[in-house]
Amino acid sequence: MEKHTSYSSNWNKNSKKNTIRLFSWTFAWVITLAIATFGRLYIWEDNETISLIAILFNLVIGIGFIIANKDHLKGLDELQQKIQLEATALSLVVGVVTGITYSLLAQAKIVHPHAEISNLIILMGLTYSIGIFIGNRRYK
Repeated sequence: MEKHTSYSSNWNKNSKKNTIRLFSWTFAWVITLAIATFGRLYIWEDNETISLIAILFNLVIGIGFIIANKDHLKGLDELQQKIQLEATALSLVVGVVTGITYSLLAQAKIVHPHAEISNLIILMGLTYSIGIFIGNRRYK
């Protein structure tokens, strides 16, 4: 029994550590994204060199974010991994289908050809959140 308690305690510590690490990388990525996006408008006024450095730095932080996300997923139990996989798959498919449909509508000149990627990201984020909610309720 002591071995099981020790394993459970160790798993909880690792899970908490992975969650904090993922939050930290997510926060850093969002901050560097904001700097790369708004810095050229309000701080360095379209300086391409500084913009490139900010974008590349955001990319490097994004790679750390991806690795932290992977580590977080690997640290989850099998049920949580399944819920995450289903929500991620749903989000990906909705994003791809919606993005391609919009592209076809733009090519046919039915909608304005200038699309904001932020709209697609918001849709995918909402779809992912709904998928997590449904998965948690389904496997409760």
